[in-house]
Amino acid sequence: MNLSFLATVVFLALAVAPALAGQDQWTTIQRGLYLTRAGDCEACHTADPAKRMAGNFALQTPFGIIYTANLTPDPETGIGKWNADDFYQAMTKGREPDGTRLYPAFPYTHFTILKREDSDAIFAYLKTLEPIDQRIRPPEFTWPLTWRFLMRGWNLINFKPHPFQPDPQKSAVWNRGKYLVEGLGHCGMCHSPKDVLGAEKDSGRYSGGEVEGWWAPSLSGDKRDGIGDWSKDDLVSFLKYGRNDKSAAFGPMTDVIEHSTQYLNDQDLGAIATYVKEIPARNDKEPARLSDDQNRQAQSVGGQIYAAQCSACHAPDGSGVPTMFGPLKGSSVAQSRNPETVIRAVLEGVRSAPTDKYPTPHSMPSFAWKLTDGEVAAVVNYVRNSFGNRAAGVDAGEVHAIREKPSS
Repeated sequence: MNLSFLATVVFLALAVAPALAGQDQWTTIQRGLYLTRAGDCEACHTADPAKRMAGNFALQTPFGIIYTANLTPDPETGIGKWNADDFYQAMTKGREPDGTRLYPAFPYTHFTILKREDSDAIFAYLKTLEPIDQRIRPPEFTWPLTWRFLMRGWNLINFKPHPFQPDPQKSAVWNRGKYLVEGLGHCGMCHSPKDVLGAEKDSGRYSGGEVEGWWAPSLSGDKRDGIGDWSKDDLVSFLKYGRNDKSAAFGPMTDVIEHSTQYLNDQDLGAIATYVKEIPARNDKEPARLSDDQNRQAQSVGGQIYAAQCSACHAPDGSGVPTMFGPLKGSSVAQSRNPETVIRAVLEGVRSAPTDKYPTPHSMPSFAWKLTDGEVAAVVNYVRNSFGNRAAGVDAGEVHAIREKPSS
């Protein structure tokens, strides 16, 4: 072989190899960004928009406030001294490099199924962020919950690390949906009920749960108290655009749309919809009726308030305006077995999520300043029991308790 030709080949190989390696690294980082968005990391790990992923976000839990970790590569206050093994251990086993056990407000109980290559991609992306020196405040828990070693007992009861286990009887699309919903998406953290220890209950999974002072609605196949009448396309539109013809995202779900699901590709959104739409109905039965007094108040006081304050946007018959003002007629949120979200929406107002398709969010004003507890109860009962809706009644005491405990 001609030596000059061989030298040329070797030179080209040495020149191209770094470029290919750099391209692979860039691809890994971009994938890490995508997966970070799939996990909605920014919603919890960014308290100040000027300090992305630097933590110190005050996360409300039933046991007190926990401040989220600094995920920037700062060597003293962030993950600058961590390696990929350390990060994978934290994600899938809930332990820091020194063995400190994380509180399950960080969803390692879901991230445990994360594939190693996905964890490594997320870590590679986080290492590209600007290092920010920001120390994290200690949790505001009552004694003895400040003793981290107690988490060992919690984990023994509630946590078993395990890799992703696909169902061979299901399609690749369904299994991808399972991986996203049960793993990075950690949807059950909000949409499932919790026991007294704060662990998700196996019974009633995805039947709704309390989060940050709101009620995350059921994702089950129930038609009244769930999304049984939603199509897969309805669910994809909701996750991608923050609204569809049946509802609009508000409350904590606004952050999920803004920081996470609107960035997912159509294949992954379709996979999520495929998995969620197979969650069976659990509680699709006729709810309790309003008491005679509640019914009188709803039809008189509540009806008058609705006509004066609500009908301009939601229409006199509750049909709303498609993709602008959500319909109340047939709404699973309006008819939810837990009325907390409806009450809080009336008291505090809501704002929809801005997305590429709908960059201007719509807002509903707060009525806390102008409606008494009894009037809020009356209009909520009217909405929950008009237009063909049926739901249990609420009273002024329930409204007062929610008014006194603002959402985070």
